[in-house]
Amino acid sequence: MRADSTPDRDGSAVEDLTASADTTVRIAVLDDYQHVAREFGDWHTLPANTEVTVFDEHIADPAELVRGLEPFHVIAAMRERTAFPSEVLRALPNLKLLVTTGMGNAAIDTAAAAELGVTVCGTGNGMRAGADWSTTSELTWGLILAVARAIPREDRAVRTGGWQHTVGKDLAGATLGVLGLGRVGAQVATVGRAFGMEVLAFSENLTAERARQAGARAVDKRELFAASDVVTVHTKLGERTRGLVGRAELDLLGPDSILVNTSRGPIVDERELLSALHEGRIGGAGIDVFEREPLPEDDPWRHAPRTVLTPHIGYVSENTYRAFFTETVEDIRQFLAGTPVRVLNAD
Repeated sequence: MRADSTPDRDGSAVEDLTASADTTVRIAVLDDYQHVAREFGDWHTLPANTEVTVFDEHIADPAELVRGLEPFHVIAAMRERTAFPSEVLRALPNLKLLVTTGMGNAAIDTAAAAELGVTVCGTGNGMRAGADWSTTSELTWGLILAVARAIPREDRAVRTGGWQHTVGKDLAGATLGVLGLGRVGAQVATVGRAFGMEVLAFSENLTAERARQAGARAVDKRELFAASDVVTVHTKLGERTRGLVGRAELDLLGPDSILVNTSRGPIVDERELLSALHEGRIGGAGIDVFEREPLPEDDPWRHAPRTVLTPHIGYVSENTYRAFFTETVEDIRQFLAGTPVRVLNAD
């Protein structure tokens, strides 16, 4: 990286983008896996001197990332797909605005950005409307049902001439354990009750009254894993929750039960979960999030038994993407007009 060549960012080395209509403002849109960024964002409303480049492929190597992004004044990031630590930010001398979808991004060093004079803005409409929470809870139930009824396996069997290879797991009368009873967890709990499940819940600060409001019963973590037929993870990733689900919890869950994670990969000890699956110590797992994303081609998850795997698509839906990209364009437009909105690293 060329961190040592980073120029002064007070405007002397890079023309102030908010004041000049002559400079071509180069905008990079990252990680457009589905090739839909141009469809969902009203990019035509940006000033005529803007130039938008969309990157469809993820750039994992920091040095390659810096080489690719060095010419750009504005970068639009999709959630935490691409990390912007201090060393990467310092190696991007032209960067003036970094937009992230969502109103928080643990993969961006916002303090370093502020020090360098880089404004960081977020998008909030999808979150406020509840779209992101709903899409994640919907996918959670998709994974629970897919694992419980072996839907992917039976689908493949039918397409290749087979017929009825599995016996499905009943959800009515079973126990659902919700690890983290925030907005997503509460929605998942509501659906669990509709399926006729008893719902247990655990989080560090969960009260009995808050659990009752969501139709759940508050228990400690040990009881949650010991008593549940299905455990679904909806807590935030932090120092207290990293590795929250490990060997002890998986052993309590048992060989007939299901674990689903649509929150963040590091909350579950991946090595222990993979071992439990290969050894038959748990019945199955539905996983949307991983320690490393995108998964390397040779990642052991790709060969894990009794699993349904999705590529971190809990928040990926039409309504959420439309809100994200609409507000991304608004953030850029307002910044270029000299009136930034939804600033995440203001003094």
